[in-house]
Amino acid sequence: MPAAKKTSKTVAPPAPVKAATINDIARLAGVSKKTVSRIINRSPLVRQDTRERVEALMREVGYSPDPMARGLAFRRSFLIGMVYDNPTAQFIVNMQYGALDALRDSGFELVVHPCDSRSPGYIDGVRRFVQQQKLHGVMLVPRVSEDQALADMLGAIGCRYTRIAAVALDEPSRMVVTHDRDGAAEAADYLQSLGHRDLALITGPRSYRSAIERTDGFVGALVKRGIELPKARVVEAGYTFESGVAAAEKLLSGKRKPTAIFCGNDEMAAGVYRVALRAGINIPRQLSVVGYDDSPLASRLWPPLTSVRRDTRDTGRVAAAMLIQAEEGAGARPAASVRPHLIVRDSCQPPDS
Repeated sequence: MPAAKKTSKTVAPPAPVKAATINDIARLAGVSKKTVSRIINRSPLVRQDTRERVEALMREVGYSPDPMARGLAFRRSFLIGMVYDNPTAQFIVNMQYGALDALRDSGFELVVHPCDSRSPGYIDGVRRFVQQQKLHGVMLVPRVSEDQALADMLGAIGCRYTRIAAVALDEPSRMVVTHDRDGAAEAADYLQSLGHRDLALITGPRSYRSAIERTDGFVGALVKRGIELPKARVVEAGYTFESGVAAAEKLLSGKRKPTAIFCGNDEMAAGVYRVALRAGINIPRQLSVVGYDDSPLASRLWPPLTSVRRDTRDTGRVAAAMLIQAEEGAGARPAASVRPHLIVRDSCQPPDS
């Protein structure tokens, strides 16, 4: 009898495992979909024990919110913009690092927009940048942060923004104030305490509010101590190394030279070092020098430069964090502050008698 013919049976592949949804998370956790959404968006309106329980569940089932769907649901992107026009590269890099510190693990990303604030169409360019990227908010870095027309435009199109500036220029909830006047005054007090009375000042451009505040802070502190700074001892420069060289040549070419120079930033202070070296002027024995910013350059010069530290990275972190915090009660928040302080190194000593 012939053997029975075997029939092959097709085995169906296993059904794909369906990814968990926000509705699944809400059902499994026993909370509302709105609560899960608030936890995803880091709202402060959720109890800590509920937040921890739901986040643990999301990790357990491998749930990850779709950023595209998330953006569409809220009708905005999860992008923070940084708009700047600043000639000092290290300042911008540190500001970006600070912003990235604040945005880490938040679901937000940083996009940058360099611009030329002297260009007649730059505000329109910023508007296009904001609208094309559908930005959640914008950090305005000096010098563009000082432009009221730019802030007015952002307000008119409904874009959140924070402004970083030497003084308060807007509603407190939108400001990070760096108190440049106080930092410059501390530099003046320090040089006076060493016995310097024949001082000079290299300022940044008067179009920058930071330059005005640093100049007024330095000059004002000297006046309080009975020291008047002659106009010939104040030279305006451009916050660059080259402009610092040109300014130092004016101040150090005469017969009677200052015993100390305060510079509006470290780049210009490095220019003073260059001119002093060429002229055979010893720093600090014959000339004391103080900078501003306490950038990495300050500790790399020889002798290391005494400089006013403003924590640029922390400033960027605070400005970005303000944009992603919940808006509840934002109008009642005071302006954020980042206070400067003097870092004393080896570039200063009492004047050579």
